[in-house]
Amino acid sequence: MIDDSSIAASYKWRILVLAALTATFAVAMPVMCMPVLFQEISEDLHLSLVQVGVIWGIGSLPAPLTSLVGGAIGDRFGLRRTLCVACLLIGTAGALRGLANSFYTLGAAAILYGMVSPVITTNLHKTCGVWFSKEQLGLANGFIATGMALGLMTGAMVSATVLSPLLGGWRHVLFFYGAVAVALSVPWYLTRPAPAEASAGAAGARPPRQSVSRVIRIRNVWQLGLAVLGIGGCVQGTLGYLPLFLRGLGWTEAGADGALATFHAMSMICVIPLALSSDRLGSRKKALMATALFIVTGVSLLSIVQGSAIWVAVILAGFVRDGFMAILMAAVIEAEGVGAAHAGTALGLVMSLSGMGSLLSPPLGNSLAQVAPRAPFVFWATLAAMGLVSLYLVREKRAAPSQADGLSSL
Repeated sequence: MIDDSSIAASYKWRILVLAALTATFAVAMPVMCMPVLFQEISEDLHLSLVQVGVIWGIGSLPAPLTSLVGGAIGDRFGLRRTLCVACLLIGTAGALRGLANSFYTLGAAAILYGMVSPVITTNLHKTCGVWFSKEQLGLANGFIATGMALGLMTGAMVSATVLSPLLGGWRHVLFFYGAVAVALSVPWYLTRPAPAEASAGAAGARPPRQSVSRVIRIRNVWQLGLAVLGIGGCVQGTLGYLPLFLRGLGWTEAGADGALATFHAMSMICVIPLALSSDRLGSRKKALMATALFIVTGVSLLSIVQGSAIWVAVILAGFVRDGFMAILMAAVIEAEGVGAAHAGTALGLVMSLSGMGSLLSPPLGNSLAQVAPRAPFVFWATLAAMGLVSLYLVREKRAAPSQADGLSSL
């Protein structure tokens, strides 16, 4: 963590805006375009529902490794170089998905894309740890989560109904997103190191192996990782299946995609208040458990409700989603023994476990649709409930609520 200085106080908000834009355009929109494009993709490539689930989840296959390695690389080489190269790579890999001509080639391209995405996500949240103090940590992570939610909402809203007809099909949509991600490498190249990174560099950064060795012995990092394995896996599976499920109920394409967009819109609206409240509450654990409970409830309701009540379930699960992730990222950075020096590695470990859930959850859940169309939601709600139990086991030091106003230096 760093103390505010006259230089850092003005520059750090520009860095945060760039990080939020990167989350929107390089990560979220290229990811969330896939569920709404799956109808078009599956017809073009002749994919079954289970194969769609595999494609949606297989991008998380390399995440357990690349999240951890990417976080350690960010700790070792700094945010500027890491994010500059990662934007170049994710743009290229994302565009390659548009060249796929079969289930196997699309799966291979999704794996390549999934190798880079966790590196960006992990290091975007690391920016909060090196540029912002503890009193603003939840707020800073909330800004990045807002950028993520904006991208998820917009990607779901415009990719199939606007961009695909405008650009000439799903392939050109993926090419477009790839070009935008590549362009974001330029502003990252032009940024300067955070004061905390400059100090670490002057002192000599630890090799990645030492950072990993230190972080894997921290119990709370594992508990938080297991929590997001269950809860993140639940959300990942639900988001990939929801548009197809609603179309199967007879909803229009715009209505089904609109439900997905509403999920992310509610998340985007609520993420900053939720993250800011966790700064003032003095207990990340309580905030995490409360938000996770809403996700469990919302996804559980999707397995039983009908008609307009589906919107209620979507909103219940959606309005806390990115707030949960923002608070969780802050909790990881604050875990005893982590701090700014090891934030990338710790976040990488947590995202590695999240990737395992995101890899396995969609195809397992989608396969249950053969039993009953609503059965996948039962599975995913159970997975999230297991994550809630892991949160309960997190050991948290008692801390006085912060009196600082997170917006005071804006």
